[in-house]
Amino acid sequence: MDGIADMGGTPGWGPVRPPRRDEPVFEEPWQGRAFALASLSGRIAFGGVNLDAFRHGLERLDRAAYLDDGYYGRWLNGAELMLTDSAVLAPGAIRARARNLRGERVEEPPIPEPAVPDYEPSAEGSLRPVDRPPAFALGERVRTKTMPVPGHTRLPGYARGHTGIVEVVQPAFVLPDTNAHFQGENPRYVYSVRFDSRELWGADAEPFAVTADLFENYLEATS
Repeated sequence: MDGIADMGGTPGWGPVRPPRRDEPVFEEPWQGRAFALASLSGRIAFGGVNLDAFRHGLERLDRAAYLDDGYYGRWLNGAELMLTDSAVLAPGAIRARARNLRGERVEEPPIPEPAVPDYEPSAEGSLRPVDRPPAFALGERVRTKTMPVPGHTRLPGYARGHTGIVEVVQPAFVLPDTNAHFQGENPRYVYSVRFDSRELWGADAEPFAVTADLFENYLEATS
């Protein structure tokens, strides 16, 4: 799906600001706690580690929840969405609890009956074996597909329908498009594909190369 997370190449965001070389992992103590809470929430909401489902939660946040609270605020907002999706928390439960902790007296919603997915990864990590060779070779010219994306995908909108060159043929990984929705791991080979910036954004773009790691089912051979 194309949500706030798929902003690459869209205008109006200003220049990219690279992180400082001495930037700490957590600027403030609350950020470390947010990281831990989000990691734990994913395990509770999904019944196991599913990074794709977590990413899908983040991309479904609205603009304010995704941008205004900063990077780790986004993780907290995503954690709340995951927990309400799986009915571990009732909608509005966190807001009501926060108001009560501030001394207000508001009724908190009743605890719902959880609906955690029946999910268990087949192995640790994301690498998986497949019983066929890669469809594309090093140096081959490929085109990204233009296809409807109703759910999660790792094919960014700005890269769809464009041609590039395979720079690296990687092993097979769990396919995010299905794994994020608990519809199977469906491993596919991954290719590092190099694009010219002008291919992606037109002749007026500043010339540079963009490399994207793309799953095999996102690609087709050029004629």
